[in-house]
Amino acid sequence: MKIIFATHNHNKVKELNQLVPKPISLLSLDDINCTKEIEETGSTLEENAKIKADYVLKKYGLNCFSDDSGLEVDALQGAPGVFSARYAGPEKNNDANIEKIWEELGGILNPKACFRSVFHLNLNGKSYSFEGRVDGKLIYEKRGSGGFGYDPIFIPEGFEKTFAELGDEVKNKISHRAKATMLLLEHLTVLL
Repeated sequence: MKIIFATHNHNKVKELNQLVPKPISLLSLDDINCTKEIEETGSTLEENAKIKADYVLKKYGLNCFSDDSGLEVDALQGAPGVFSARYAGPEKNNDANIEKIWEELGGILNPKACFRSVFHLNLNGKSYSFEGRVDGKLIYEKRGSGGFGYDPIFIPEGFEKTFAELGDEVKNKISHRAKATMLLLEHLTVLL
């Protein structure tokens, strides 16, 4: 069974292909000659994931899933959320995004936050949604050299290190994306 992962990120596709059972093969948007950057115009992670999966289903008629992820900060009423990558502007600058978060928090001690990842799957005429979440807190210094985005300032619950300090091996077991991916894979395995 071939399923399209609505992304142009070949590293994401390669990573998930290592996790899916052998009868399933994941393909990227590039593999189906979809060069369009699908606009994420939704106001929630769920809407953005659905928009991308629905685009592929409508345009190509193929089974597909997509994801959207974001950081949600309690003291900022869930911001940056869907705007996580572009929080400080369209150039998607990680350092500027972090600086903006710190500025808006204004020194609040141990601000609670979570990372959420939502997958939307269109498969054989049915739609499914899977969510992964990891709670934690933010700090006012960048620590660690791994990861990307807000990883250097996010400490997941139960840990004393940031995602950037924990390294990919640990992060990929406990992260929001890992949790959503496992739910998706469990569902696909049941369907085989």
